[in-house]
Amino acid sequence: MRGPRPSLERELTLWRAGGGLVAGLDEAGRGPLAGPVVAAAVVFPPFCKPIRGLRDSKLLPPSKRARLARIVRSRALAVAVGAASVREIDRLNIRRASILAMRRALGRLGCAPDLVLVDGLPAPELGCPHEAIIDGDAHCHSIAAASVIAKTVRDRLMELLAVRHPLYAWASNKGYGTPEHLSALADYGFTCHHRKSFAPVIQLLLSTVFVSRA
Repeated sequence: MRGPRPSLERELTLWRAGGGLVAGLDEAGRGPLAGPVVAAAVVFPPFCKPIRGLRDSKLLPPSKRARLARIVRSRALAVAVGAASVREIDRLNIRRASILAMRRALGRLGCAPDLVLVDGLPAPELGCPHEAIIDGDAHCHSIAAASVIAKTVRDRLMELLAVRHPLYAWASNKGYGTPEHLSALADYGFTCHHRKSFAPVIQLLLSTVFVSRA
């Protein structure tokens, strides 16, 4: 499989320095037009062995991602998930809603990590000691594990929503703006699960308002 293999190098450095518990933190679902944003936090036992085959969740086929999610849950000291709703995304913006989901995941861990390794840029709003790693899901084992958990949970949520809203093909596109999804938006309008602050949905909302006033 192509792509870098996430390593335990950063975690090992922290453990050897007496850093205590380290949590990996990542989110899934920043880009879709529909559905919540989901974050996961994962804490592994200090000096654990890496999970073979673990990668950035975006590089994994669904079946392998699901298998790795089960392995992560079986080997981790703690795994927790948090989400921010579509309403919160529209009210706060996607960045702040993602951090809210991350804070909820950390709050549900059941243990207090000494340091959080988070994918992307620093996020002071997390309110805890953390280290941001660009492309962390591709390079850091704990973040990659969190990425896998977050994406499997979010994908399952979208599959469940697809049963109630089959016209939008969420079981396959997971809420992203695929041609099929955009076509369904144009034909059938938006649902309560669509993010009305995202451009394609805003355009549809505005056109609906203008037509109704004409």
